[in-house]
Amino acid sequence: MFGPGLMPAFNAVLLGTVLYRSRLVPRIIPTVGLIGAPLLFALFFGVVFGAIDQVSSTAAILTLPIAAWERAVGCWMTFKGFNRSAVTDLMPGDHA
Repeated sequence: MFGPGLMPAFNAVLLGTVLYRSRLVPRIIPTVGLIGAPLLFALFFGVVFGAIDQVSSTAAILTLPIAAWERAVGCWMTFKGFNRSAVTDLMPGDHA
């Protein structure tokens, strides 16, 4: 439960924050991860303390945003990659 149930939420918070601030991908993609992370944390604690069944319709609904986040990041990076202008904006020094 601690590995696959908790780590995607940490991943969404950490990677989502970096991607949102740097604008390397469209902002909607990390926003979905940043919305889904607290829902997955809530699901995790609900399952650990017995308030929610691990396999239930509530659990399925609460995991949908993280699933969408992971799919969107993977597809975007595979087919589009990072925003090139954002990459050059992040580099220190002269951009000419």
